[in-house]
Amino acid sequence: MNKTDLLIIGAGAAGISAACAAWDAGCRSIVLTDRLDSPGGILRQCVHEGFGLAEFGAELTGPAYADRLSERLSCTGVLFLPGREVLALTKEKTAVLSGSGGIEQVGFKRLILASGCREKTIGSLPVAGPRPAGIFTAGQAQEMINLCHWDLGSNIVILGSGDLGMILARRFTLEGKRVVSLVEQNKRYGGMARNYRRCIEAYQIPIRYRRTIRELHGMPRLTGVTVENLESGEREKLPCDTLVTAIGLIPERELIRGLEKEEWLSLAGNCKKVHDLADSAAAEGAALGRQIGEQLAKGNTA
Repeated sequence: MNKTDLLIIGAGAAGISAACAAWDAGCRSIVLTDRLDSPGGILRQCVHEGFGLAEFGAELTGPAYADRLSERLSCTGVLFLPGREVLALTKEKTAVLSGSGGIEQVGFKRLILASGCREKTIGSLPVAGPRPAGIFTAGQAQEMINLCHWDLGSNIVILGSGDLGMILARRFTLEGKRVVSLVEQNKRYGGMARNYRRCIEAYQIPIRYRRTIRELHGMPRLTGVTVENLESGEREKLPCDTLVTAIGLIPERELIRGLEKEEWLSLAGNCKKVHDLADSAAAEGAALGRQIGEQLAKGNTA
């Protein structure tokens, strides 16, 4: 079994920043692992600009931001283990990893969980009707369009007008697709004003406020959705062949179930709380990594 002083799970903005800060603080035994083959996490699928203003003083795309973080990582002696899925953590401070080489175990003194978050799906809402093809979460759609270059459909309805929902609306429009409407339960869009200006106003994409989706239609492919006005109760059917849900994120903490009170465990980034900006997650990871790195370095020299 391999052993390390600090194990960090998740090589997104928070995880990379924690690893680099811990190394800079004097800790010389650090393992950073991720299920993907390269560091950066979901930043790699975010091809729009808007990252890095606080961290690097420049407005970068997600991949460019990930590259800068990766450059920092490469200047350290942190051991990066890509392509590993962490299957389990034990109270004996052991992580069980699975990769192309099989099962391996890593023992550690301290652990930082930076596993990010997962998306809420259409199944979390009281929506009637079948479950046809053509329904995606926003993250799935972003990955399929930006990384896989797949064609998801022609007439799109987006549920949720947060930042990701608005950014995807612009992305679909630039791909030559028709965004029928964003559907938002509140009286105002949910994301930042700059994304509203750049994505919604600039491309004149409609938003239906104070509404939600009540029913899905079509089989085997989606043919439309029924939208309900939350104030009047009036219903309207919107023809579409694709529905993208951008309805919220849930911190990913399944690995630490039953271990929440262990003193060796710390959380950083979106698995601790959902951050609006990657810079914020990176700053939180760096602060935590620095603190733990100093503690471990001091303990090893005592």
